[in-house]
Amino acid sequence: MDLPRARAHGTVTQRLIDDHLLSGRMEPGEEIALRVDQTLTQDATGTLVMQELEALALDRVRTEASVQYVDHNILQADERNAEDHLFLRSAARRFGLWFSKPGNGVSHPTHMHHFGAPGKTLAGSDSHTCAAGSLGMLAIGTGGLEVALAMAGRPLHLTMPKVWGIRLTGELPRGSAPRT
Repeated sequence: MDLPRARAHGTVTQRLIDDHLLSGRMEPGEEIALRVDQTLTQDATGTLVMQELEALALDRVRTEASVQYVDHNILQADERNAEDHLFLRSAARRFGLWFSKPGNGVSHPTHMHHFGAPGKTLAGSDSHTCAAGSLGMLAIGTGGLEVALAMAGRPLHLTMPKVWGIRLTGELPRGSAPRT
């Protein structure tokens, strides 16, 4: 794919990849490295991500916004979830993440509402991270280590996908409207 052509005529996905591409070629199947603007973690996966940040000897996150949500393991059948939540709060404070306490909402829609922005990249350790694509973000759900590395300012490595585009032309028939 010709990169200048992709910028002018490509899909939103291709333009976002092009804007954040640090290395590699935008050819399906090729390895690429992307700059990550934002990250999200939730409590079921965040504990390991924070431990990985400690192992990386990170002082502060290097993303525009990183948020730790507590929205999965809220029930307190014993002390373990409460201890995890205290650890996540202290780790968020230490590394400079936003901390969303229990009751603030589910990570992916809450993130979209408060931090989502068209044109940004988002790497999250929640499988629903990709929902932020509806805002015009390049939003990718991935493993905890990849999210920790993105928080540390390192690129997200992935295989360039085959991107399909659909071009709608013409007009809707009289009396019809797009579904919202």
